[in-house]
Amino acid sequence: MEKVKYKIDGKKVSMDIASDIVGSLLMGAGVYIFAAGSNFATGGVSGIALMLNHIFGIPMGSFSLFMNIPLILISYRILGRKFLLCTLRTLVIQALVFDYICVRFPVYEGEALLAALYTGVLMGAGLAVIYIRDSSTGGSDLIIMSIHKLKPHMSIGSISLMIDGCIIMCGIFVFGKIDAVLYGVIASTCCTIVMDKIVAGTGSGKIAMVICDDGMKVAGAISEATERGSTMIKAMGPYTGKERDVVICACSKREIFKVRHAAYAVDPGALIMVLRYDETFGYGFKRPEQRAAQLIVEQKEAETQEAMEMAKAVLEEENSSEK
Repeated sequence: MEKVKYKIDGKKVSMDIASDIVGSLLMGAGVYIFAAGSNFATGGVSGIALMLNHIFGIPMGSFSLFMNIPLILISYRILGRKFLLCTLRTLVIQALVFDYICVRFPVYEGEALLAALYTGVLMGAGLAVIYIRDSSTGGSDLIIMSIHKLKPHMSIGSISLMIDGCIIMCGIFVFGKIDAVLYGVIASTCCTIVMDKIVAGTGSGKIAMVICDDGMKVAGAISEATERGSTMIKAMGPYTGKERDVVICACSKREIFKVRHAAYAVDPGALIMVLRYDETFGYGFKRPEQRAAQLIVEQKEAETQEAMEMAKAVLEEENSSEK
């Protein structure tokens, strides 16, 4: 029986390790410089590690790695071998960076609100760097993704809020003040927003929808100008009853001007609508199998949306009670 040979892409592995180091440094800066000095915790396993470090002095990196090993074993069959092996590699690098490099960072002792904001920004940027390379930092992400896969009827946002909310609430008992919870919520919200913008921004672009008389000519002109393919469908205007072509072209932000110019050069009376997309998979774009970062982005988007809906409901309830 012939043995299967596996080829290791040295460049990809080097880029993955470099991304893990940079992402861990950014996350460590947020936790050690700002969060630890201002006595509040973020969500996830990192929040638990920070609180135990505050009480017992347990190294955060080693504890996070130790806590994630059973989570990886539990999630192994659900999330897949490749993704979890990448996560394990990231966790080992993160533990080394946290315990041997980040502990030497200076501690910020200024305004706690600024500390919460910068904690969220740095952690969000660090997570984005890691997620872009199709890895993760484990922790509550593994639990959330596993529960959602087993229980699809449960929204990702509600699962995330329940888990991270419980961890952040523990800050009252650890740090002895309600401000720890408030700053933890601010930091987690900033982290979600920054991470979402960076990860989604790397694959975002524009979609041009061109309504014209001769879709084939317009599509040809777009292809010559940008080397992008198009999709054409037939449509009819209810007011005129005239049949027209709709040409749809996905392109980068830099190419949208060329698409518009090419379409108008063929048909000056064309109607062009420009939309924004966050991710595109297929030929000429991202490969379909690279799904890890996309899943986490969807999780964080749902989490943010759920939080906004809950805040809106609370405000409406307060307004109704005042009336």
